[in-house]
Amino acid sequence: MSTEQTLQARSESKCELCGVTEGLAIYEVPPRSNGSADECVFICATCREQIEDPEKVDAQHWRCLNESMWSQVPAVQVVAWRMLKRLSTEDWAQGLLDMLYLDEDTQAWAQVTGAGAGGEDAVKHVDSNGTTLEAGDTVTLIKDLTVKGANFTAKRGTVVRGISLVADNPEHIEARVSGQQIVILTKYVKKAN
Repeated sequence: MSTEQTLQARSESKCELCGVTEGLAIYEVPPRSNGSADECVFICATCREQIEDPEKVDAQHWRCLNESMWSQVPAVQVVAWRMLKRLSTEDWAQGLLDMLYLDEDTQAWAQVTGAGAGGEDAVKHVDSNGTTLEAGDTVTLIKDLTVKGANFTAKRGTVVRGISLVADNPEHIEARVSGQQIVILTKYVKKAN
């Protein structure tokens, strides 16, 4: 069976990202694609154009990732992660990115092209030791923090998983502690190994 036939069967002849049924073609997910079905996705012309040309991205089109990011196909997960990372200034996209879990190999594949990495002027979040923080990292609190409005204290040593970065403020991260979504100053956390 050819790669295209395999992808048609896997996708049920629908775009693996947005679900449309017309104008479908193979997209080899860079950089490690060898042309096999495992390293390709079957997508429509609209998705392809927006993946390849960031200037043409329509954020509303990518709300489809709410469903396709849960695909069991690593290549689809990689493309979903890259697009959500590109759109992470949108609250809904950052929320989906915070929920998306990729295994180590898939995460490495998603990040290898530098997707989501900004230029020189990108906001950079660093912990108390100067280590760069990324969305989804696990951090440890280095100080007891009184959480205003929630009537509890987040204790020193508390492990906080799945942080999200506040896009416009390098000193703030967001995370869920004791069931509450809170903002934490980066100077009070250290990245877990």
